[in-house]
Amino acid sequence: MDKLERKIPPVAVFVILLVVINKVAHEFIQLNVALPLPSIVFGLCFVVAGIIGLAGVYEFRRAKTTVNPVKVEDASSVVDTGIFAYTRNPMYLGLFLLLLGYAYWQQNLLAIACSFLFVLYMNRFQIRPEEQALEKLFGAQYLDYMQRVRRWV
Repeated sequence: MDKLERKIPPVAVFVILLVVINKVAHEFIQLNVALPLPSIVFGLCFVVAGIIGLAGVYEFRRAKTTVNPVKVEDASSVVDTGIFAYTRNPMYLGLFLLLLGYAYWQQNLLAIACSFLFVLYMNRFQIRPEEQALEKLFGAQYLDYMQRVRRWV
């Protein structure tokens, strides 16, 4: 399973799960429920995801470091300003919120559960390997950052 570590770009994982959520919602209609305000929840998730994700890209650009999640070794600094003072993975959090909002809009319990597969996959195959690489690159500075700021929220 280690062969999957940092191999599939997070956006590809997002797209795959978006397709899975859509398929699940249409195949398992017996798991549909009437959740309140689906369009509003989806809209809020969309807006919040955009703000969080773009804030992360902005901070990386401002620090002149890479935003490429597959090439972590190219990172030039530990970014702990802006949104990174609240979450270590704002872009991933934004993608998760989009999946969750879309699944909620589908009004299907299994679809909502599927959105959490993103968190499980990212923790195991993207975030943990990234953290190991960043710890090797930045040592105590990154360990201190990990102690101060949570992985997701």
